[in-house]
Amino acid sequence: MVPPLTAATFITIILAGIFADGAWEIWARFITPFWVGGPLEPAALVQGVFGLSSRFAAEVIHLVVGVVFYPIGYLYIARPIARVVTPFLPWWIVGLGFGVGLWVFALYIMAHLFAGQPPFLGFITLTWASLVGHLIFGLVCATVVRWREGGF
Repeated sequence: MVPPLTAATFITIILAGIFADGAWEIWARFITPFWVGGPLEPAALVQGVFGLSSRFAAEVIHLVVGVVFYPIGYLYIARPIARVVTPFLPWWIVGLGFGVGLWVFALYIMAHLFAGQPPFLGFITLTWASLVGHLIFGLVCATVVRWREGGF
């Protein structure tokens, strides 16, 4: 059901995180500005949630979460739940669903419940750009995991 805690699994986690976070960053910083007029700013959310004044510290926190903890969440929470609840769904749909879950976590739980912003930032254009970014993250994360497990 879940992968064993091995060096290969650790490498899978890190590779999935690097590629998924890299894809997210390309979307957030280079493509999103053409759509919404500016980049997505997850570090600003981290600063608001934790009361940090350091932009650098907020960027590092977001990077570590994206490279390490989100792929762990996919491997050990999202994918096992999907295998039990919706075993008929293909891996890439599970990856997209994981991305939606990350989006809900970011814009409802973190931005709204912790940082005091309107739920989903009031569904402004930035909200939808964030959804696309999280869908990309989830799909890339799932793709790397599938590749590492010999699924291609």
